[in-house]
This record gives sequence, C-alpha cells and structure tokens, in this order.
Amino acid sequence: MTAIHVTAIVDPGAELDSSVTVGPYTVIGPHVKVGAGTTIGSHCMLEGHTTIGCDNRIFASASLGAAPQDMKYRDEPTELVIGDRNTIREFCTFSRGTVQDAGVTRVGDDNWIMAYVHIAHDVQLRHHTILANNATLAGHVHVGDWAIVGGLSGVHQFSRIGAHAMIGFQSHVSQDVPPYMTVSGNPLAVHGFNAEGLRRRGFSAERIAQVKQMHRLLYRKGYTLEHASAEIEALKGGVSDGDDDVQLLLGFLAASTRGIVR
Repeated sequence: MTAIHVTAIVDPGAELDSSVTVGPYTVIGPHVKVGAGTTIGSHCMLEGHTTIGCDNRIFASASLGAAPQDMKYRDEPTELVIGDRNTIREFCTFSRGTVQDAGVTRVGDDNWIMAYVHIAHDVQLRHHTILANNATLAGHVHVGDWAIVGGLSGVHQFSRIGAHAMIGFQSHVSQDVPPYMTVSGNPLAVHGFNAEGLRRRGFSAERIAQVKQMHRLLYRKGYTLEHASAEIEALKGGVSDGDDDVQLLLGFLAASTRGIVR
C-alpha cells in the first residue's frame, strides 16, 4: 500500500500509485494524480488538477497546483503537469495554467529545481534544466532543454530561454535568450556561449566550434539580425550533426516576439 504518514490528509478522490510515499502533514486534493516511485515530503500542498509523473522527489513545504497568481483567473479547471524524475526542493511554488494560454503549466523530465523556485502560470519548462535557488519564472515563460537559470534571477513574463543557454546569478531577463548563449546582469548582457555545458553533453569539438562561430556572427560582428541570420544559415553542411544546431538557433530567432538580448 501507499506509504502515507498518519498525519497527512489525502482526499479519497486523489489517485496515488501504491509505491508513492507521503510525508507528515502534507495535504493532497481530490484532482491530484501521482505516479509510481514519487516521494512527497512533509508539509506539502498538492491541489487543483495536478498530474505528477514517476520517480519525482518533492521536498518539504512545496506548493504544487495552486490557483495562478493572475487577476483574470476565475476558477477555470486549468492544469499543472509534471513529468518524471524531477527533483523539487523545499518551498517551491508551481501554479496551474490559465485559459488565456494553453491552460497548462508544464514541467518536463529530469529537471533539478532548487529551493524557493517559483514557476508561474502557463510556464513551459522542458527537460534536464537547472533552476537555482530563488529563480523566478513569470507567467508564460518558455525554457528549453538543458538551460540553466542562476539563483535569485527573475524572468519576465512571455520571455523565452533557449536550449543550452545559461543565465548567471541575480540576472534580470526581460528579453529572449537565444540557445547556447551565456548571459548575466541587470541590464542583461551576453558574455559568450555555454561551451562547457556542450562538452559535458557530448558535443564534438567541431560542433562546439560552429556554435562559437554562430555566437560571433550574432554578437561580435555588428551585423543586423537579418544579416547575422543569413550568415548563420550559410554554415549548414559544414559540420557533421551541426545542421540541427544551426536550425535550433535560427528557429528561435525567427519565433522571437520580445526581441533577443543583444
């Protein structure tokens, strides 16, 4: 049977796999679903239409699935969906979505989410990300695979952070951060690209060199965004497995609505 502490309150309508562990004084609402192998610490609050996958570790005092902090919200049945193998540390707060967007706040798989992180309504957090202590993602923010957000950093609503990007400590992110780039500060500035992260993920030396060239074309040549995009497009075909890297960056630039940090 599910290991539920005697002081925990679990609504009969909640669906918990038999291998789920629930700590003392935790409260779980009627529309919550929790997958196999997930552990939930003490004093947590899981509410709303919240679905949590398998093998997650949820530490003490997390609040998951509360109503969004949006004055337009009128109790619509929106959702929070969390994938598998995430680590969610103490005092994190994840809100449900709103009908003004897709209606779902989504956290992917294998994310490392440290204490006091806030994930607001309609955030789309992909896989293998790291959010350091007190990182705050406002509503409608999108974060790509393998991105890192430094501690005490704030991300403005509707901003997008590309895959493999790194946000430094205590940064103010109010524009889109392209894939691969390393940024920090207030005002935010680009300081290079995430070479070490790419090496750790198995990128070849040739692919990393191509990403370095893309960084130079976008940030070091003084080109307009249109000119830089054309030069980056011309890199296709030059590096084994490198065309996907080029297309990832070009697709991000083309989709940007807030403008990129420059």
